[in-house]
Amino acid sequence: MKKILAGAAVLMSFNAFAGGNIEAGKAAVQKFNCAACHGQDFNSPVDPSYPKLAGQHEDYLAHALIAYQRGADGANGRGNAIMGSQAKPLSHQNIQDIAAYLHSLPGSLVLRK
Repeated sequence: MKKILAGAAVLMSFNAFAGGNIEAGKAAVQKFNCAACHGQDFNSPVDPSYPKLAGQHEDYLAHALIAYQRGADGANGRGNAIMGSQAKPLSHQNIQDIAAYLHSLPGSLVLRK
C-alpha cells in the first residue's frame, strides 16, 4: 500500500510541473482563430463583454477552457455557445499550451484595491 501511495504522489508531482509550451500555444491560438474575438493582442476584444486574455493567470485560463468544454450542464461548467464550440476540439495539451502562451503576453488588466 505504501508503494502505491508513493507512486501516486510521484505521478501527481510530475503533473503539477507539466505546463504548456508557449510556442505551441501561439500556434494553437492562430489555428483556432482566438484573435477573431479577443483581439490580435488579446488585450482588445472586438466586443467589450469579451474578456481580455493577455497576462491572465495560466491556471485560470486552463480552468475556463475546460469549463467551456463541459458546458453549462457539466460539473463546474460554463455555458456559452461560441466558447463551447471553440473549446470542444481542444486537447488537454492544447489547453495547457494556450494558457501558457496567453499568460506570457503583456496584459492590460489592472488590479483594483
